[in-house]
This record gives sequence, C-alpha cells and structure tokens, in this order.
Amino acid sequence: MNDKLIFIFAMFSIVVLIFILHFIKKDKINIKYALVWLLLFFILLLFFVIPGFLDKLTKTLGFQVSSNMIFSLLIGVLVIINVVLTGIVSSQDKKIRLLIQEISLLKGTMKDDLNER
Repeated sequence: MNDKLIFIFAMFSIVVLIFILHFIKKDKINIKYALVWLLLFFILLLFFVIPGFLDKLTKTLGFQVSSNMIFSLLIGVLVIINVVLTGIVSSQDKKIRLLIQEISLLKGTMKDDLNER
C-alpha cells in the first residue's frame, strides 16, 4: 500500500480516537458504546503499525487493493454497529413505554387518593 495512503488512514484513525476520547471525557458518549469504536480504530492503527500485515490480510481475503478491503471492513462494521444500536433503541423504547404506563397508573392512583380526602 502507498505510504501516503497509510499515513492518511493512520491520521484519520488518530483523529477519530481523539474525538471519541474527548466525547467520553465530556460525558457525551457512554463508555460501553465508545469501546466498540475505540477497539475498531485501535485495530485499524495496528494494521498500519505492523508492516506487511495489511497486505497479507488483503491477499488472504481476496481483495485486489488494501484500501478496498479497509473500506469494505469498515462498512461491514458500521452495518453491525447500526444493527446493535437499533436493538438498543428498541429496548429503550419498550422501557420508556413501560415507564409512561407506570407513571400514568401512579397519577391515576394519586388522583383517586386526593379525591377521597
């Protein structure tokens, strides 16, 4: 792979890692959700640190160019992350609906108690 392209990918990974760490520090993202991103970009950095590893992996997986493999893997990881986050949102939606129902029942009980007094 071209040295310039490796440098660009490495710089991109480092910038994303800095953003993720900044979001964790400012408490804008939960650590358990950030771990996936941190792990992903840490592995991506390892591809660039270990010479020849990326080329061997590219040939093993049957790609012609390393950049195509990286983009394909990143798209696959993004799809997986999207599915996981959709599951989390669905779970939270159910919990919110349950909380709304419980609050409505409590408000109804409180109204009944106030009307009896």
